[in-house]
Amino acid sequence: MDVRALVFDVFGTVVDWRSGVAREVAQLLGPAVDPDAFADAWRGRYVPSMDRVRQGRRPWAGLDALHRESLDELLVEFDVPDVDEAVRAELVLAWHRLDPWPDSVEGLTRLRERYVLATLSNGNVALLVDMARHARLPWDTVLSAELFGHYKPDPEVYAGAAALLGTVPAQVLMVAAHLDDLAAARACGLRTAYVHRPDEKEPGDTPAVTDPAADVSVGSLTALARRLGC
Repeated sequence: MDVRALVFDVFGTVVDWRSGVAREVAQLLGPAVDPDAFADAWRGRYVPSMDRVRQGRRPWAGLDALHRESLDELLVEFDVPDVDEAVRAELVLAWHRLDPWPDSVEGLTRLRERYVLATLSNGNVALLVDMARHARLPWDTVLSAELFGHYKPDPEVYAGAAALLGTVPAQVLMVAAHLDDLAAARACGLRTAYVHRPDEKEPGDTPAVTDPAADVSVGSLTALARRLGC
């Protein structure tokens, strides 16, 4: 593959959102709620909240704002409606402080020796920068849906990333643990790499071990580095 840049989905592919959010929910809300159930319910509102933007049913809003709207609804749903403003703001920032999967930093560091590395995430820029600093993720640049005014899987995000990196789409490898993200990237001409993350799943689901349509399927970012000769 004549690949010059790798772009990465972040939530679930590079960082473990479920454990990080649940940990901070437990710290900030205490025993009043089940932290794992709360984290899953919050993530469950992720796609529907972005779809309202994608479909023109509400004006553009960054992911922090969407997370906050979903949080306010969830606090009522989980019978803790009186949480004060400071705690609500801190809960939204939980998404800025997610920890990497054990292989992520090593894998990215090795890949960066040969390729340009960038996020390609629905997270807003400030969120992604905070997360990179917290988790020590060695990105060359941060690309966000916010830059394009569209959320994945809109084609403007994938095409826009290739343009900003000064490449044609076929010179960009999209790396993700989500089959729909990779399918949308391929439809825009990007190459694709699937990373199997067994713990990145909806409750009761079993994530695919491979993506037959991807150029590469691996079980970690260190394995991806080996496959790409890094």
